[in-house]
Amino acid sequence: MSSSLPYRPCAGVALINHAGLVFLGQRRKDRDSPENSGFDWQMPQGGIDEGETPLTAAKRELFEETNVSSITPLAESVDWLSYDLPAGSGGRWRGKYRGQTQKWFLFRFEGPETEIDIHTPGGGAHPAEFRDWRWERWENLLGLIVPFKREVYARVVAEFAPLARALKD
Repeated sequence: MSSSLPYRPCAGVALINHAGLVFLGQRRKDRDSPENSGFDWQMPQGGIDEGETPLTAAKRELFEETNVSSITPLAESVDWLSYDLPAGSGGRWRGKYRGQTQKWFLFRFEGPETEIDIHTPGGGAHPAEFRDWRWERWENLLGLIVPFKREVYARVVAEFAPLARALKD
């Protein structure tokens, strides 16, 4: 990607349950590219709309991707975290953005697991982003994430995992 292109503003969500495990969604296969094969898990994330705060975007994206709205906000990343898209990727962003700059949030899930609906989030008002999901241990995340996002995820884990562990019921 060209270093002269801007980063797309984005919000990311580390959603934890009461055991301190973090939500991971497995991206739909039709959204994967060959270099992502085997590393198709990620936390909910998405673009910040014009006029929207990062926190509002994080809550919206979480709902649009998982149907989850029963949350308690716990923390916000200190910094914006950025990654560059690998050469040859970019999909709908090709030629528009070099990657994403993300503000991350730690939320605790307060609802029943039946609230999580990745197949028809928002009652079907939003297209499915994920084909599967699970609760995962923080220390396992980096081995499941596409390589070009690992540095961002490492920083999210370093910042949020100690707090998530301290808040376990």
